Amino acid sequence: MADPVTPEPPTPEPLTFADVDDAASTLAGVAHRTPVLTSTAIDDAAGAHLFCKCENLQRMGAFKFRGAYTAVARLDPQVRRRGVVTYSSGNHAQALSLAARLHGIDATIVMPHDAPASKVAATQGYGGTIVRYDRYTEDRTAIATEIAERTGATVIPPYDHPDVIAGQGTAALELLTDVPDLDVLLVPLGGGGLLSGSLLAAGGLAPDTRVYGVEPAAGDDGLRSLRSGSIVTIDPPRTIADGAQTTHLGDHTFRVIAERVTDILTVEDSELITAMQFVATRAKVVIEPTAALGVAAALDARHGFSGLRIGVILSGGNVDLARLAAPTP
Repeated sequence: MADPVTPEPPTPEPLTFADVDDAASTLAGVAHRTPVLTSTAIDDAAGAHLFCKCENLQRMGAFKFRGAYTAVARLDPQVRRRGVVTYSSGNHAQALSLAARLHGIDATIVMPHDAPASKVAATQGYGGTIVRYDRYTEDRTAIATEIAERTGATVIPPYDHPDVIAGQGTAALELLTDVPDLDVLLVPLGGGGLLSGSLLAAGGLAPDTRVYGVEPAAGDDGLRSLRSGSIVTIDPPRTIADGAQTTHLGDHTFRVIAERVTDILTVEDSELITAMQFVATRAKVVIEPTAALGVAAALDARHGFSGLRIGVILSGGNVDLARLAAPTP
């Protein structure tokens, strides 16, 4: 008698613009519709017209609230009551903690020892229970999985999750609705949740807009993955852009990015510091290093963006003030 054949698991349906649009309905009345910043000083420095989506003014200070809330809201109520768990250097940690609090459930957050103190304090303030780990020697995914198996909680990863991606895409959806006819959209790139969601939004609203991911030069796994055609994993990068200290893209995010992105750009940490200081002094807006990725790319004349209408997602503003004031290396 032949051995039984185990069927292959079904291939997930590809994400579409409709998923982002549905997430916008889930977030209506809960997430802030953040403003779009323009600055003559920034335009003059870039030689282009920049429209900056201020997700630093989102609830908990970053775009991550959009994806975390969407994912928690869409859990089956019985499953949701058992709580949620994740791993994050800070912004997703805060976002999931706040989303959990709004739903009256527990959240456990696996955070690295070197996470910014302000993000650790904020996560605790939103009610998250923190478990610390060493990002350079320990596997955060394994730690979160063990906690979920022991407690019955649901793992909500920071980027590689359909509902998280759809929620993150609503930031670009709003920007492209408020500012049509952008030539270019620059999106910070870590694990790819914001970029893949933004690509889905652009595909539905502005298919002619060129969308670029921007990542720190020290953590260029996204660029390497795009060039190789498969996910490339790197060692934990040492960069001030703590929100982009990921080691690889996710299966869901890579699929969208590889199919739709125009290209991926990289910037040095010194350029991030310059961009943060420039935005703070000339536009009077505080952004974190990861949020400066798009601004830094726009200020680099080598990319050929002169004279164009450029959308930039300022992904968050949760920065330690000592880091913001640090001199350029």
